Amino acid sequence: MESSPKSNIDVYQNIFVMRHGDRIDNFEPLWVSTAERPWDPPLVQDGMIRAFRTGQRIRSQIGFPIHRVFVSPFLRCVQTASEVVSALSAVNVDPNAMSSKDVPSIDNSKLKVAIEFGLCEMLNSVAIRRELAPKDGNFDFTISDLEAMFPEGMVDSNVDMVYKELPKWEESVEGCRDRYVKVVKALADKYPSENLLLVTHGEGVGTTFSTFYKDTTVYEVDYCAYVELRREVSSEDGSVKAGDYEVVLSHGQAGIGFSHDPASHDPVISQTPV
Repeated sequence: MESSPKSNIDVYQNIFVMRHGDRIDNFEPLWVSTAERPWDPPLVQDGMIRAFRTGQRIRSQIGFPIHRVFVSPFLRCVQTASEVVSALSAVNVDPNAMSSKDVPSIDNSKLKVAIEFGLCEMLNSVAIRRELAPKDGNFDFTISDLEAMFPEGMVDSNVDMVYKELPKWEESVEGCRDRYVKVVKALADKYPSENLLLVTHGEGVGTTFSTFYKDTTVYEVDYCAYVELRREVSSEDGSVKAGDYEVVLSHGQAGIGFSHDPASHDPVISQTPV
């Protein structure tokens, strides 16, 4: 593990897993016909606003800092994370601010950001229409360009990804769900003394919720909806021990539709693009 709490203390580690904001192809269906990268839609302006306001809400409600943000390499997630990071790191909190453009000053010491391939979209024709996917299976993300979208000084270039490569095209649904759970646990274990925000896709949020909130089926994940997890972490004589994850419902679970179903632990895959 790369970091550890101070000696002889018990603390809670908090992990947020969030879906990206409103993607353009759900509002402008003709966008894909001329898009250079039809598999990688950006946010619409309302999506940017929703992401920023969600960041503001998290900052005002939780009462503890977010130390690290990990992001899927898809453009809609990077744009979402950039807005959330601006809201979390604004020097002055302006309740009337609507997006990062309204933030004149950022404290770039508040948190660090990194891209994580393991948080990427489900790479199969369930989530991405086959005719829109790159013909050669190469999704071609330029990490330096994505990192440049974040406020200056906030990218941690020393972070090693949990998944060094993207999954292969036509990964299985179950394989994707396993990937989401694995990357959440791996990042939490890597930084046990830090609170994390992971920006990913609808299936990642639904899978996380149904995995750690037992006997539930998720049937809907709205844009910028998030799951909040926490676990107790203790440290003594340099040894770190972590408890079980629990889903925190005290801040509300707005945006996630679910039902209690003892017969199933699997989320329902969204019928709209994720």
